[in-house]
Amino acid sequence: MEDVLSNQTKTITQRSLHFRILTNLTFWVLIAIIAGILLGSLAPATGVKMEIIGKTFIDIIKLFIAPIIFLTIVLGISGMDDLKKVGRIGVKSLLYFEVVSTVSLALGVLMAILIQPGKIDKSHLQIQNASKYTSGASSHFDWLAFFLNNLTLQVLLAAIIIGVLLNYSRHRQTVIRGLSKLSKLVFTALKYVMYLAPLGAFGGMAYTIGKFGLHTLVPLAKLMGTMYLTMGIFVFLVLGGILKYYKLSILKFLQYIKEELLLVLGTSSSESALPSIMVKLEKMGCSKSVVGLVVPTGYSFNLDGTSIYLSMSVIFIAQLYDVHLSIGEMLSIIGILMVTSKGAAGVTGSGFIVLASTLTAVHKIPVEGLAFLLGVDKFMSEARAITNIIGNGVATIVIAKSEKEFNPAEGTAFHPADAA
Repeated sequence: MEDVLSNQTKTITQRSLHFRILTNLTFWVLIAIIAGILLGSLAPATGVKMEIIGKTFIDIIKLFIAPIIFLTIVLGISGMDDLKKVGRIGVKSLLYFEVVSTVSLALGVLMAILIQPGKIDKSHLQIQNASKYTSGASSHFDWLAFFLNNLTLQVLLAAIIIGVLLNYSRHRQTVIRGLSKLSKLVFTALKYVMYLAPLGAFGGMAYTIGKFGLHTLVPLAKLMGTMYLTMGIFVFLVLGGILKYYKLSILKFLQYIKEELLLVLGTSSSESALPSIMVKLEKMGCSKSVVGLVVPTGYSFNLDGTSIYLSMSVIFIAQLYDVHLSIGEMLSIIGILMVTSKGAAGVTGSGFIVLASTLTAVHKIPVEGLAFLLGVDKFMSEARAITNIIGNGVATIVIAKSEKEFNPAEGTAFHPADAA
């Protein structure tokens, strides 16, 4: 009798496991990425046609970004007892972003100097037309254009103002109840849209492999390897060290946001996971007000992966043309990128424009060197986007911890009793 019950229990457990796997979004996103790689490799022309699927999914997700940021911030600020906290969180966030971004810039330069990915024969490299990025390059950073081209920042500012004003309104509770109902509707709609994530990942990956081909990676394999190694060092040592200080594990955090990471890998866009990462951080224990203020700001000012890519690319091009840079010039490059890298958010191709602007300001490194990067840029965008989203997640946790606004539920991997 016991054997029969034991076998029945095993059968039920196995069926339950199979059901969980088949209904797990991460599983289907991973399958979609593999299918996209295969299609792009075996039928490149068909793979390129899949671009519309990936772009449509990202466009749908982008429709949720503004309302989610707006609702999260307004509800978060209107629920605050102390409005001074808004300013304090803002100042802390910007200070943290600047420090960590500077570290990432410096790490990119250091690793490029140590490994020297540009010390290769450039005569065999593919050259593409970079004129559309270099022609508009400027040595000056335009903050007004940055703000006008950045919808996230505009919504962030509007939400902060409305959230603060709402605290002084006699209709505050009525408005909050209405916005809370609207917020639930938006997040419910997002939940159903995320079921389309495998399609988005499939379309994005099939297009990338079909358009550029894995063969394009070979000539610049050294640069690719250096870039991915540096991103790994930054995530596990720098960001991991920061979380370790707060008695949290980077591995547990990565496990927690694995769906978002796979989605970013498939679509090459950190924006595709912005709404869902905000939901995850709230569920993790970060307060709504901190998530609402830090994450959108981070998407404009805390691009750690992009910073590594930019600084390493500048040194790579210098090495490619045998341009010797003094320590002072390298420090100048980091200083220039501290400002210009802020313009790499929200606009397609802006990374190349920032690189062109930086090279123009340095005067010593040929801007034409960008042409060698265009062929493999798409394959490095995944690493940039993944590092950016991890960096913003860690930043949110740090600010929430510093504000004592981090309250993970008991029994979760992030509760003090269970955290590493």
